[in-house]
Amino acid sequence: MTAEYVLHRVDDLTDPSVNRISNMTVADARARVASGSSEAVAGIHGSFALVARDGEAVRMARSLDRPLRYFLAKEAAGPSLVVSDRIDAILEHLRARGLAVQFHPTYTRMVPAHHVLDLRLVGCPDPSPTWTRFFAPPMASLPPDLDAIGRAYAGALVEEVAEWLRSLREDEPVGVCFSGGVDSGAVLLAVYFTMRRLALPLGRLKAFTLDAGHGEDLEQARRFVRETSLEMFLEPVATDPAALDPLEAVRIVEDYKPLDVQSATVGIALLRAIRARYPEWRHLADGDGGDENLKDYPIEENPELTIRSVVSNPMLYQEGWGVGRLKHSLTFSGGQSRSCTRSYAPLRRFGFEGFSPFMRPRLIAIAESIPFAALTGGDVARLYALKGEVLARGMRDVTGMRLPVFPKRRFQHGASRDRVARERLALPEDAYRAQWLSQYA
Repeated sequence: MTAEYVLHRVDDLTDPSVNRISNMTVADARARVASGSSEAVAGIHGSFALVARDGEAVRMARSLDRPLRYFLAKEAAGPSLVVSDRIDAILEHLRARGLAVQFHPTYTRMVPAHHVLDLRLVGCPDPSPTWTRFFAPPMASLPPDLDAIGRAYAGALVEEVAEWLRSLREDEPVGVCFSGGVDSGAVLLAVYFTMRRLALPLGRLKAFTLDAGHGEDLEQARRFVRETSLEMFLEPVATDPAALDPLEAVRIVEDYKPLDVQSATVGIALLRAIRARYPEWRHLADGDGGDENLKDYPIEENPELTIRSVVSNPMLYQEGWGVGRLKHSLTFSGGQSRSCTRSYAPLRRFGFEGFSPFMRPRLIAIAESIPFAALTGGDVARLYALKGEVLARGMRDVTGMRLPVFPKRRFQHGASRDRVARERLALPEDAYRAQWLSQYA
């Protein structure tokens, strides 16, 4: 096969209206991706998933909060590229074009967050893509001063929230998916503080807390709003524990990692209940990414990790071990670059637009600049306490409000204490994986 066998067509199935770019048009941002310049792409502010063609080259880039997948099909005229945010959309497109026989879900590829992916489709077999990082914040560049770190982190949080609120119509309601935990609590305080500062009507704001069977989150949320005098904004949302369906979550998020599936299952229950109550509601904020930024995951649950590996590897929880590493999944990406679908896909399924300030580069960069090794001294308990310390000090200094800090609890564990709910979320990974494969049969 000669080099004349070149890229035949690109079918971009992504929805351009979903991009939320604050400093340029989508067309201008796409032109930056087409250029292949990592510096140019780094200048795109907001949430995006972009595909651009430059002759025989196709370039793609995305922010951390949304997926971007592609599949390469073979045709007599040349290779054909299909791009979407969903695997099932790629399959349906191939079926419509009579190319589904070439498809397998593991042949799809995820564009890794924070990289410009460059495909040059010339010849057969096609060469592997190359990746150029466009976001590389320095590590441990701040002094080990918790007050200064907190001010920087909370200040960036408030700035991102303000930018988001200014982008919305002044009559649109604003919801916060709220468990009473540190991250969703900080987002609620930041939204409340910013709305007051911008003189926006506070009647637009609600904090939605899921009750899937007398969960501890609802008790925690009530205590949080009581201690911060924000009781008027709390709105509990109840769902039947027996209705929790993790296999539905697998279909929606198109992944099978148990913790992400469990989180998505209760998230779907919350979104479904909000949609039933408020058919026109659109905008929801949450604290997704806060754990990743401040490295607040139980190290002992992962035999591959030590505190040294957690504090020494750049953006470990955001990107996994990194592109080009042995354990980086081409089908799924790694870290939060993979698990972003647990929030993004359910929000899209139920017609919401989500926003998490913790997934924006400005906050990730500050988190990366925290000298975790110096602050923790190799002590795991000190690492786990760090997030509450940073956010409580920062919110106090930036907003003048006290952030209640409660023990960490995963969303799927705090939403319910019902035995039925716990049993429904206890399926093994093999069951989730089988469901994932079967939906593309």
